[in-house]
Amino acid sequence: MPLKVHVDEQPVLNLAPMIDIVFLLIIFFMVGTTFTQLDRDIEIQVPEVADNGGLTAPPERKLINVHRDGHITMDRRSVSLEDLADSLENARSQFSGLGVTIRGDGESTWQRVAEVANACRQAGIKDIGMSVQVAAQPAATRR
Repeated sequence: MPLKVHVDEQPVLNLAPMIDIVFLLIIFFMVGTTFTQLDRDIEIQVPEVADNGGLTAPPERKLINVHRDGHITMDRRSVSLEDLADSLENARSQFSGLGVTIRGDGESTWQRVAEVANACRQAGIKDIGMSVQVAAQPAATRR
């Protein structure tokens, strides 16, 4: 049985590639900072505007629920179809990009949901969405 006479070398971590990458990153950020400073030194008189305060964030989408019995709620308060159109028109006048999500009960008639969608369209709402729930199984495979 032969004896092992040579000693295996211990693994060595080669740091040269890592040091090269660090130096390249340092050079990249130094050059980038220099370009930013050059842009600030350019003599340009930018136009001035009046300070009208900060911009407000757009309102959240209005949530309209059409219940099984046909009554309508918007933002947790009951409304008639006429009041719904008026409320949406007022809200759209404050923010033209207002969006609406319509949630109809699965057991209700489609006619009432269509009337609500038409009221939204008449109020000038262009961003109308319908909320649905993904079924656990496809309807074709259920028995």
